[in-house]
Amino acid sequence: MFGLGWLEITALIVIALLVFGPEKLPQAAAQAGRTLRNLRRMANNARDDLRSGLGPEFADFDPADLNPKNFVRKHLLDDVEDSWNGNTATATATDPLPEPALGAAESQLGYGEIPPYDSEAT
Repeated sequence: MFGLGWLEITALIVIALLVFGPEKLPQAAAQAGRTLRNLRRMANNARDDLRSGLGPEFADFDPADLNPKNFVRKHLLDDVEDSWNGNTATATATDPLPEPALGAAESQLGYGEIPPYDSEAT
């Protein structure tokens, strides 16, 4: 529950008892419940208004996809995660992280060797 352990929850209850007192604590808890219910209803209404305003072509739109972490995971890392997990059914034909191929002219550098420098590439 919100990443809180039993010790933190107990501390919050004790603080609430000290701040509100035993006679006003039920009223404060009821008010907090009503406020959370209203916030949830407002968020659901905003989501429904957004979906109806976007039209039928965005029927599968989920506002959680706008979170950057979810966006990156959904649109950029699906193929990489599938190939790492060994799921080749959805992985692309080419590995997203291919090993560099070494040609006849190229070889691996030894310890202390300086790689070639291309002044036109920089």
